[in-house]
This record gives sequence, structure tokens and C-alpha cells, in this order.
Amino acid sequence: MIQGNILLLIAVLWPMLGALGGYLVGRRDKKARDLVADAVTVSEFILIAGLLIYVCRGGTLTLYVADILGRGLSFELDGFRALYAAIAGFMWMMTTLFSREYLRHYRNRNRYYLFTLLTCGATVGVFLSADLFTTFLFFEVMSFTSYVMVLHDEKPGALRAGQTYLAVAILGGMVLLLGLLLLEHLAGTLSIRALVNACRAVTDRRALYLAAGLILFGFGAKAGMFPLHIWLPKAYPVAPAPASALLSGILTKAGVFGILVVSCNVFLHDALWGAAVLALGVVTMFLGAVLAVFSIDLKRTLACSSMSQIGFILIGMGMQGLLGEENALAVWGTELHTVNHSLIKLALFMAAGVVYMNLHSLDLNEVRGFGRGKPLLAFVFLMGYIGIIGVPLGNGYISKTLLHESIVEYITALEASGAAAGVYHAVEWIFLISGGLTAAYMTKLFAAIFLEKNPHEQDKMDALNKTYMNWESAAALGVSAAILPILGLLPGPLMSNIARLGQGFMNGEAPAEAIAWFSWANLRGAGISLAIGGAVYFGFIRTLLMRKNAEGTLVYVDRWPKWADLENALYRPITKLAAGLAAFFSRILASLPDWAVSALKLPILLRRVVREGTARTSHDLDDDAHVPQNVRDAAQSLSFGLLLYGVGFLIVMLYLLLRVLRL
Repeated sequence: MIQGNILLLIAVLWPMLGALGGYLVGRRDKKARDLVADAVTVSEFILIAGLLIYVCRGGTLTLYVADILGRGLSFELDGFRALYAAIAGFMWMMTTLFSREYLRHYRNRNRYYLFTLLTCGATVGVFLSADLFTTFLFFEVMSFTSYVMVLHDEKPGALRAGQTYLAVAILGGMVLLLGLLLLEHLAGTLSIRALVNACRAVTDRRALYLAAGLILFGFGAKAGMFPLHIWLPKAYPVAPAPASALLSGILTKAGVFGILVVSCNVFLHDALWGAAVLALGVVTMFLGAVLAVFSIDLKRTLACSSMSQIGFILIGMGMQGLLGEENALAVWGTELHTVNHSLIKLALFMAAGVVYMNLHSLDLNEVRGFGRGKPLLAFVFLMGYIGIIGVPLGNGYISKTLLHESIVEYITALEASGAAAGVYHAVEWIFLISGGLTAAYMTKLFAAIFLEKNPHEQDKMDALNKTYMNWESAAALGVSAAILPILGLLPGPLMSNIARLGQGFMNGEAPAEAIAWFSWANLRGAGISLAIGGAVYFGFIRTLLMRKNAEGTLVYVDRWPKWADLENALYRPITKLAAGLAAFFSRILASLPDWAVSALKLPILLRRVVREGTARTSHDLDDDAHVPQNVRDAAQSLSFGLLLYGVGFLIVMLYLLLRVLRL
């Protein structure tokens, strides 16, 4: 039974049906398959754009699909959901147009289109979900379908990155499910709208923090939050560039969506929760920026940058909790930086894809100079560069200014009340320094690709100036990049209205006073970050992270210590140790029946030795022919009983799970 507007279900299922249809068409005609994929993503974006226009005019939609897994699926369309579903549709449309040229020399293109369109439908399902059970269902589908996008190349690096991605996804999903079950037990509901009042009535706050912490773990794993970020710097470089753009720009935001639900509903205006999220955000932001500064791989640098920008977004969520009801700046900053990061990384990863599909390399020493004489590619990268480093009139400046001002606002409130604000002064400076590191590593990329000359291959690169991408790819990149300066140049009429779309979802309000976007205080913060960026680039990157080779040419050097790889240094050894211990204890448990039977054999055999007066060898003692039938029956019964116990245990656990889910 379906209750509500069927358009919401169509928005979720249409890409999935298109994926199956395109796969069948692609088995016969590859060009027709490409047209099907283009048609599906374009029509999906048009549908969701229409829904967004409807919401902007004050409308809302709901949908309930009964009899799905015994609980039903719930969907809702409000400002934030419509906005992010539209961004998802736009990103899939642009990356699909770009994929035609980018994937032309790849194998398994049919498989790629199948799983990328399935992922599109699942991601839209996450953003339109009205309860956390529906969110979880589509979140898990999205995780497994996007796994195929990561390992598409099937090279050793891609397979290893896919392994890490899948492991984090499975672990995160299991922990997330446990948190959701506990949350429903405590609050009595998983409906996102009902969570605020339901969670306020929960008396066992410790259990509620535990449930929310488990949910944060699950969603944070997909968002790339420290310390669950390990998949991100490895998956983005090996995935095809269109997939990397989607992983960075939109799939991480599915994790952000879940964290927003918890932060703005379960713990609305909760200072303790806000402080915890803020701490995770600060570490994620700073560590991602440091990793990007050291990286000499184009896509890996952008991947680490994504981790850092997720940290900026988490800081906004943390400040919402700390500021309480006066959190309007943090609400707007969180939403706008989420939107800005998605659109910026769409342009930057597709630009990186153009570099790779021409040179088949991402090493800065090998791709340097490729962008010289290519004005369109330079424009695309420059718009992303200006946006992400926070240059005034860039779109990133708007959201970063709001986030910075929310920190300053909280410091001012603490000092006015006589409380110590030293920790938050440190947070502010780490924020500004991280912004400076962003400027430094993005300057490194722009200078390497567009300003420097390649000492060996510059003539060959220049020969590609008119043929390095076709008109479809040029359109996809050009349109994606052109949006960015428009957002930055119109903060009042455009960015403010975008922010208002999402404030209801975050249970926030608009700022009480008009924001002076280009006041001296706001420009000063941006100026400090940019000055730090210049100092890091010229004083650290150009000196310590570059050296002269035998030919006297400055080359980029990877100086990040190998032992500092968290996955290889910590997670994989722990996993191997846990697996070894599990195998050891499993062998012990498996040997218990044999030991029990041996214990039963021994008295009988000893009596025979005494009675017969003859010694027996160890071979004789182990000979089952001397064991009475009742002893052998006992051994078989014990083993069979343990087997039945295991089966029964699994049945009981499954029954309890179904009871908790009320299936």
C-alpha cells in the first residue's frame, strides 16, 4: 500500500530501473547504453529540480510505502532534502556526460554504468528518507553498490582500496544498525520529525549518548571522519575520476546527512554532544589538510582535501550544539559549506580526470605543465581553487566566514559570562591554519599543472591543447565550474535563500540581523588564512617538499613517513591479531568434544592395562577399536549437541532481531 505522492518513489527507483535497462541495452549496443545512461540522469535531475521548485514555493511532500520488510519505507520532501537530492541529480548528470569520454578505453563499462546508476537511486533514497530505518536501508545499498565503483580498474591498488572501503562500510553498517536498534528502544521511534521530542523524554541519557555515538560511528565512516577516514585517501585516487567526484561530492554527504539527523534532532542544542563533534571535526579538518600538503598525487591531494572539508562541516555541527538556540550562523555555515564542497569537488575531480585520461598519470612531477595553453581547463580548476581556499567573492568564502564567525560568537559569549575560552581560541586558530593549509596545497596543484613547465614532455602536452577533451566533457566541466562564481558573487539573494532551505531540517533559525559578508572582521579572517597559506607554500612546500634532481630540476618529493599510515600501522595489524585469536579459540572450542572423549577413554583403557597386565602403546590408546560403543556414541552425541546448540543460538538471535525490528 502506498500513501502519499508517488513522485518521491519515482525519484528513488527511476535510476535503479534505468541501471537495469541500460545494462541490458549495453550487452548489445554500447553507444545506445551511453545514451540510456545520459537520458536517465538528465531526466532524474529534471524531476528533482521540479520538486525543488515546488518546495521553494512552500510545498512539502510525504510518502509511505507499507509492507516493505514489515516496517515500510517513509519519505519526505522538505527544503534540505530537495536541495541535496537536486545536487545529487546534478552531479550524476554531469559525471555521466563526462564518463562517456573518460571511460572510452576502460573495460567493464557496462558494469560501471549499472552500479553507478544503482548508487544514484540509493543516494537519493538516503536524502529523501523520513525515518532512520529507511535511511539505513538505502545507506547500505549505496555502500555496497559504490564499492564496485572503487575497484573498477581491478588493479592491485584498486582491489586493496576496495577491500578497505568495504571493510569500513560493513563495520560502520553493523555499528550503525546496533545504534539504531538501541535508539528505537530508548525513544520509541526512528521518525526523524519525532526524534526531538521523543529524545527529550528519554531519562537514561547515558544510554542515549551510547546509541548516538554508535550512529555517529556508522555515518562518520562514510563521511570520512577521523579515525574512520582510512578508506578515503586510498579509494579516490584509484577510482575513475567521475566516480571520485561522486564519492567526494555526494556519497560523503550521505554520511553527513545521518550525522545532521543525530546532532539536530537527538541532541538538539546539546553542548556536550556539540563539544564531542567539534573535537572530531577539528582533528579531521587539520589532519586532512596536513596529508594534502604532503601528497604529490593529484587525486590523493583532492581526496585528503575532502577529508579536511568534512572536518569544517563537522565543526559547524559542533558549534550548533554549543551555541544552542543562538546557532543561526553555525546552521547556515554548515549547510552552505556542505553544498559548496559538493559542487567544488565535482569541478576539481573532473578536471583531474581530464589530466589523467590524457597522461595516464597523477604524479605531480609527470603532469606538471599539462594545463598550459588550455584556458577552459584552467578556468574550471581556478573556480574550484578560488572557492575552496576561501578567497573573497568565491563561494567557499561565504560558508567559511559563517563557520569562523560562529566560533568567534561562542568565544565572545564565553568571555562575556566570565568563562574561560582558551580552548576555543585554539580551535579558532586551528581553523584559520587549516584554511591556510588548504590555500597552500591547492596553490601547489594549480602551480604544478598550469604555471610550471614539464622538463621533458611539454611539447607533447602542448600538442594536445585542442584535442584534450571533446565537447561533451567540456560542457560538463564548464557548466559545473560556472556555478561556483555565481554563488560567491551573490551571497545575499542566492546563498542566503539556499541556507534558508535547510535551516528547518536542522531545527535552526535565520540570523536575526543581516550579515555583512565583506566587513573588515570577515575579510580579516580570510586574509589571515591566505597569508598562512602563502607562508606554507613558499616556506615549506617549495623548500622542504621539493628538491633538485640530477638534472638540476626542482621535483616534488613525498616526505610523508610510511609508518604514519594508520591503516597499515594500526588497523590491519589489529585485524590480523583479532582474526588469529578468534581462530585460536575456535580451534579450542572445536577440540573440546575430542578432549572430552579422551577423558572418557582413559579410565577404561587403564583398567584394561591393569587387568591384562600388558603395556599399551600410545597408538593402542588412540585406537577407537578398543573404545566401547557407548563411549563412541557419547562423543558423537556431544559433537551433534554442540552443532544443534550453534544452530539454535543463531535461530534465537535471528528471532530477537526480528522482534526488535517488529517484523
